[in-house]
Amino acid sequence: MSNYNPVELILAKRRGQTLSPGEITQFIRGFMAGRIPDYQMSALLMAIYFQGLEASEIAALTKSYIDSGSSLTFPGDLLVADKHSTGGVGDKISLMLAPIAAALGLSVPMISGRGLGHTGGTLDKLESIPGFRVQYGIDEFKSLVEKHGFALVGQSDELVPADRRIYALRDVTATVESPGLITASIMSKKIAEGSRHLVIDLKVGSGAFMPDLEHARELAALLVSTGESFGQKVRVVFSSMNSPLGLAVGNGLEMIEAIEYLKGNPLPDTKLLTTELVSQLLLSSGVASDSGEAAKLIDGAVASGKALQKLEEIIIAQGGNPRVLQDYSLMGTAGCKLPIVAKDSGYIQHIDCRAIGYALVRVKAGRMKVSDQIDYGAGALLIPKIGDYVRAGDPLGELLCNDSAQAPSVVELIRAAYRIAPEPQPREELILDIL
Repeated sequence: MSNYNPVELILAKRRGQTLSPGEITQFIRGFMAGRIPDYQMSALLMAIYFQGLEASEIAALTKSYIDSGSSLTFPGDLLVADKHSTGGVGDKISLMLAPIAAALGLSVPMISGRGLGHTGGTLDKLESIPGFRVQYGIDEFKSLVEKHGFALVGQSDELVPADRRIYALRDVTATVESPGLITASIMSKKIAEGSRHLVIDLKVGSGAFMPDLEHARELAALLVSTGESFGQKVRVVFSSMNSPLGLAVGNGLEMIEAIEYLKGNPLPDTKLLTTELVSQLLLSSGVASDSGEAAKLIDGAVASGKALQKLEEIIIAQGGNPRVLQDYSLMGTAGCKLPIVAKDSGYIQHIDCRAIGYALVRVKAGRMKVSDQIDYGAGALLIPKIGDYVRAGDPLGELLCNDSAQAPSVVELIRAAYRIAPEPQPREELILDIL
């Protein structure tokens, strides 16, 4: 690090100067080697948060993350594809998307995360299945994908370790919501896992960290350009997170909803979004020539039972109990069930999805810190969407939990998240745009 003084690099970024690829590389290497302490990396992250990153800096940071660990390489004849979601409330799309895509000939090395705060995590939903294993070494992970067409795992110590360490600092220094840092974090993992085709579900709204479409488009442009610079085909679907997705919010409940989808019982919004995301992967990889053909292939994979078979196959391969496909009680039960009813008559004007997510943390349907324990049977079934009409006393949903002491206050918090107006409200489109 003799040619690069970390203090000078922090000062340069604080002043808004563009760091060279070499400077970024050396800073990350120095941090990973222990020559640069946490407080200096935190200082650089804060400078980046306020000053932003140029495209060249994002590419260099992404490459530094990738080079900090191993990368997956798959045989050239495999159509390796993946999906990333920026998180939301009730977002269980990966649980349907991965087996459908695998049933249609794509290879999906899906690395997922855990829930934190108001957002749920795919790993927590999968771990509601007794015995389901999510931690694998890189060779085991690759073998699962090659043998079964997909795997659903957590981030390994071997893939992009620099991102994992730096994200932990971002989480405690209020520097998570930086477009450049977000881009490097997402894309490094997706590139390192060997995917060549990527669709990003970029959430917008009350339950997302992107409040509006304008800011979401800025992030999308960075994601696409960064992916393309590494030879990856990236498509972005902008979707609304102003209403919880589907009915279920909570780990075991969302797993049940995903299984029911693959059994041929989809909900309208989850079907629409899943179909769009899988279609983008089929179009990008050349499996389908147009959206109509893609939709038919997807419907066929579900109707034939092939997608459900793929889910059962990966449950068994990753150590889970396949009986969950018939006996949902194995994924958790709830001793306390309370109705959530509307106090007023009118149209649903606004739903504070973030507030719903945080409310459910109180009954252990989510967590505030990584060490918090999850109750897989806890959650809520939430019925109306924005624009729906409800009468006073009509059900907004139902709370399911095992903490009877917290339950009444959580019911009130969820009820308060729904704003009801006397005037008709326009129904919001789920898919806002596609890039």
